[in-house]
Amino acid sequence: MDSAKNWVVYILQCSDNSLYTGITKDISRRLEEHNTGREAAKYTRARRPVKLVYQESVTDHSSALKREREIKKMPASHKRDLVTQAAV
Repeated sequence: MDSAKNWVVYILQCSDNSLYTGITKDISRRLEEHNTGREAAKYTRARRPVKLVYQESVTDHSSALKREREIKKMPASHKRDLVTQAAV
């Protein structure tokens, strides 16, 4: 069980105003990777800089994957509603 640290589902806003959704256990490290590292997703490497605009904690990896999938299936307008309703 992943009880040492909660998982985070996050949304990034890229420099072209597109949105990227991902999961991690360490949001600070992952944001740094998206902006500077080789570990960044191919999508965000081409759209730097990115900024964190939404995050939510979940209790385990399975829940994080499920929520990430739900968000990725949403229309962009619904994702933007999530972002505006929650302050990071």
